[in-house]
Amino acid sequence: MLYQILSLLLNLAVDLVSGSCLLRLYMQWQRVSMTFQSGNPLAPFIFTFSNWCVLPLRRVLPAWGRFDTSSFVAAYLVVLLKLVLLSAISFLPLNWPWMGFWAFMELLHLCLSGLMWLVIVYVLLSWVRTGSDVAYFLARLVEPLLHPLRRVLPQPNGLDLSPIALIVLLQVTEIVLNGLFNTLFKTL
Repeated sequence: MLYQILSLLLNLAVDLVSGSCLLRLYMQWQRVSMTFQSGNPLAPFIFTFSNWCVLPLRRVLPAWGRFDTSSFVAAYLVVLLKLVLLSAISFLPLNWPWMGFWAFMELLHLCLSGLMWLVIVYVLLSWVRTGSDVAYFLARLVEPLLHPLRRVLPQPNGLDLSPIALIVLLQVTEIVLNGLFNTLFKTL
């Protein structure tokens, strides 16, 4: 019971920190403004919340074009630390190559589920209220993913099916990755 409580709290904290690092990476990739002057309160919060783990890495890890390597590595290290702590709590031996791969798979899962939630919140906000700073922020993140699907999908009676298609594609990708992960897990 104590392990489950600690695991829950650790998973929650790690998902919040690594998710903010990944969102920071994606925001920089999409060139979303991170200042308060843009009227967006979420972007500065995400950058401020993740500065403690990203900025020290930025001194040694240069970015690759628009890809912020320090944000990615920070998210990866936080997930890896979680796996090490969970192994220590449960008294399991540390298998570093396996843990490194497992941390990468968890990071991919977090990316896919995070994108799915961005799309869901974006769609819900588009139904309720338009013109808010949060809706504009989400549009800057989600619209580049929806645009290619809109060119391919029909829009019956003006109904935009691209968010549904994107969520289905993200779910299918997650199922494929889980299948590959389970196959690799059985062979090791």
